[in-house]
Amino acid sequence: MLGVDELAERVSRDEIETVLVVFTDHYGRPMGKRFDAGFFCEDAVAHGAHACDYLLTVNMAMDPIEGFSFANWESGYGDVHLRCDLDTLRVASWLEKTALVLCDVEGEGGQGLLAIAPRSILRAQVERAAEQGFVAQAGSELEFYMFHDTYREAHEKGYRDLKSSGWAIEDYHILQGTREEDFVGALRRHLRDSGVPVENSKGEWGHGQHELNVRYADVLTMADRHCIYKQCVKEVAIAKERSVTFMAKPAADQAGSSCHMHLSLWRDGANTFPGDAHLGAIECSDEFRWFLGGWIAHTPELMALYASTVNAYKRYQAASWAPTRLAWSYDNRTAGFRVVGSGQSLRIECRIPGADVNPYLAYGAALASGLDGIANKIEPPPIFEGDVYASDQPTVPASLREATELFDASAFARTSFGDEVVDHYVHFLRNEQAEYDRAVTDWERARYFDQI
Repeated sequence: MLGVDELAERVSRDEIETVLVVFTDHYGRPMGKRFDAGFFCEDAVAHGAHACDYLLTVNMAMDPIEGFSFANWESGYGDVHLRCDLDTLRVASWLEKTALVLCDVEGEGGQGLLAIAPRSILRAQVERAAEQGFVAQAGSELEFYMFHDTYREAHEKGYRDLKSSGWAIEDYHILQGTREEDFVGALRRHLRDSGVPVENSKGEWGHGQHELNVRYADVLTMADRHCIYKQCVKEVAIAKERSVTFMAKPAADQAGSSCHMHLSLWRDGANTFPGDAHLGAIECSDEFRWFLGGWIAHTPELMALYASTVNAYKRYQAASWAPTRLAWSYDNRTAGFRVVGSGQSLRIECRIPGADVNPYLAYGAALASGLDGIANKIEPPPIFEGDVYASDQPTVPASLREATELFDASAFARTSFGDEVVDHYVHFLRNEQAEYDRAVTDWERARYFDQI
């Protein structure tokens, strides 16, 4: 990480010329400005920056979505204030002479944090946990596919017939991983040098699919690392004339890409999840049991925060390594909730989010659910043993449309996040679904063109 004084010294030595001042939109994409590093040290450190409020109302193509009360044509699309979180200031080693800082989004005129901003949603749940003496520790396990086409080439080819970096199953396969070590090794080094400590990388199940894991941290820091990690991967791909995708399901005949979320609750420097009670072979505390119970119980109504794209729901297929049912088990990869570790390492792994997830939304949903479980002593269902895919356990919502309607109708969501947040995201999600519903796909042309 980089202190402000150290940044100023490096600016004076011409080692840093640019500072990226960013926040994330609803999709988790960094938005913001490139500041002259000298000006940043003189002004933005103290005063932050401004950005157009339409950035929290756009679709993937950056078109303003009409119908938001937060910002619209009638209000003239004004500004939001970006308050630099200087604890996140770091060198972005994959870019030349560049530093990066993440921001919280505030309303103009001293209105405080904008409730609808993704980082604000997680911050609110972190503060709720702190009021109860808890610190949530988290880890994201992200997967992605790699291609030997540039992003422009992929676009010009309509994202069809891309040259995958692999041609066989790569899961834990050292030889296959070696073929891409020039790229993945560069990622590990750049992340390490940019304040995102790395644990390991490995080949994954799909052709050209890889996973790179960074060290766990408190949940807000982990969400920040998650977003920086994705940006680093994409921009290193640009530099190496390649492309990557974090789509949840980029191809029907290949495994989806996941984001397995690990969570535990700590108090006074110790994990609260281990204890003297027994759930199957697990020795755990009441806090563990109730947190797990709340997380599972509220998943259907908060599913839209774990899976916010149409494509995300195509990943949930039996025998695909992606969960289809709301069961929990110990060290069982067919379960939506896989409990792993023991003692101080005991934690819950949620396997539901895909690699396209916005971590601020998903971690906010998970923390809200678990804390409610503790507050209301929600018991989890019995531990499941065996193949969850073949069971009769409850299923995850099957589509973005279904998940959005559950979210809209959820009294728990409105209590936890507020009507303003729920209504804003329901409008955003319905627009995402409507854009898909209007699209004509390759599948439709192949099926109907000459046969109908």
